[in-house]
Amino acid sequence: MASLNAFLVAVELAERQRDAARQTLQDMQRARQASEAQLQQLENYAHETEGRWGMRADATVKPEVMHHHYHFMARLGHAMGLQNSVVGEQEGRVRAAGQALLQAELRVTALRKVVEKRRKDIEHAEARRDQKQTDERASLQFGKAPGMGPEEPSP
Repeated sequence: MASLNAFLVAVELAERQRDAARQTLQDMQRARQASEAQLQQLENYAHETEGRWGMRADATVKPEVMHHHYHFMARLGHAMGLQNSVVGEQEGRVRAAGQALLQAELRVTALRKVVEKRRKDIEHAEARRDQKQTDERASLQFGKAPGMGPEEPSP
């Protein structure tokens, strides 16, 4: 029975670890979504800026303004590249957290199976013990105790 209690404690601990792994996965997914949203904002801003610039294409623009625009767009492109890297890193973290959650769930399942097997083993052992006691009582009641032969008359 003590070993069953130890397994129950192990199951409880494994469940807490699984729940923590699930929370970590959810946190990583939210962080990835935030990173993706930031990347989308940068891309939208770049398209908007290019769209505004395109409307003014027929206007005469000073070379300094063109230089600043190209420089700004290059920096914006660099920022999008960095954000793309962040999204990729977040995706890797999400995959790792998903694997950790899967491993934690497998551990909980395995421990639950062991506990169930132990319970069945204990139930079978108790049933055998009860049957043995019932057999012994029946044997004693009918005068056929194990190891005792037929009664011999005393001299």
